[in-house]
Amino acid sequence: MSRQILQNVRKNVTKLSPYIPGKPIREVQEEYGLSEVAKLASNENPIGPSKKVQAAIQSVLGELHRYPDGGSTELKRAIAQKHDVTPEHILVGNGSDELIKMLSETFLHPGDEVVMPAPSFSQYVFGTLLMDGSVNYVPLAEGFEYDLDAILRAITPRTKMVYLCTPNNPTGTYIRKEAFAAFMRKLPEGVLIVLDEAYYEYVTAADAVHGLSFVREGYPVVVLHTFSKLYALAGLRVGYLVADPSIVQEINRVREPFNVNTVAQVAAVTALDDTEHVQTSIEVNESGKKQLYSAFERLGLTYIPTQTNFILVDTKRPSKEVFQQLLKVGVIIRSGEPFGLSTWIRVSVGTQEENIRLIEALEQI
Repeated sequence: MSRQILQNVRKNVTKLSPYIPGKPIREVQEEYGLSEVAKLASNENPIGPSKKVQAAIQSVLGELHRYPDGGSTELKRAIAQKHDVTPEHILVGNGSDELIKMLSETFLHPGDEVVMPAPSFSQYVFGTLLMDGSVNYVPLAEGFEYDLDAILRAITPRTKMVYLCTPNNPTGTYIRKEAFAAFMRKLPEGVLIVLDEAYYEYVTAADAVHGLSFVREGYPVVVLHTFSKLYALAGLRVGYLVADPSIVQEINRVREPFNVNTVAQVAAVTALDDTEHVQTSIEVNESGKKQLYSAFERLGLTYIPTQTNFILVDTKRPSKEVFQQLLKVGVIIRSGEPFGLSTWIRVSVGTQEENIRLIEALEQI
């Protein structure tokens, strides 16, 4: 191959590190000769998609020779009705990852800056570096709580966007509504706030911020939601953003045609309307959190109380070693090392049986 080809790679692309997902179940089974594996690494809904969603998917399989609705019209209508906004406030994407990439493509020029907390979701960094921007990290405060004043101080004239994941991945901590309102009053003009609320359906705290009210009031806020978590459609890749229609119109310019497939659109519309599955998913998560909290306390492990379907746990040992030891007994979790948390692990809340498998494995190691 010509060396010149590789020299043509954009320099900022060489700064990117490919995303490393959680290990798949089949790979772990083959590697360690296991028949059963509990995957508690990727914050998935352990009970799976609802029966109504599965039936809806079956009903459209005969139409897959047709292109999907490029504008996700029916899905946007359903989302708009749920959130009391217009369809023009909605943009649907191939998961939140694509929406984050589109935000970067729309608003970032080379040399622009993005502010985000640390640790937080890595795809914010990916989108920024892809467009040859830079990231200004603001460490979370004690207990992994948000310090919005510190984030305000980090904003410079080059700052175009601020990413705030609430509840935050990987910590499970959240932003309070009053604190966010004060933050928005002090925000310099020309800065777009992206509130990533991937886990908002799991939130039980009465004082938690929900960004949709700020969108309705005309603030420069984009809210990200996903169907991958509570709605259990991670394998179909569908998410959406809510923002002022003028912002949505600009982001839509960089959206690829037919970016959300037919099956994903039909499944998402059905999932939104299946309140029974939503309630069951929330109850399973709340029960699982209590089960795991109790076990961590008994084992003397520090954990961060969560508003999500995962828990950050300090093992007081190198998390990479704990990760490998758990793999060997058929439990997949997430090491905290990629987040800069050398002794912490992130554990998804599973079914009662999966949680027991994790607890027994932790007792062994």
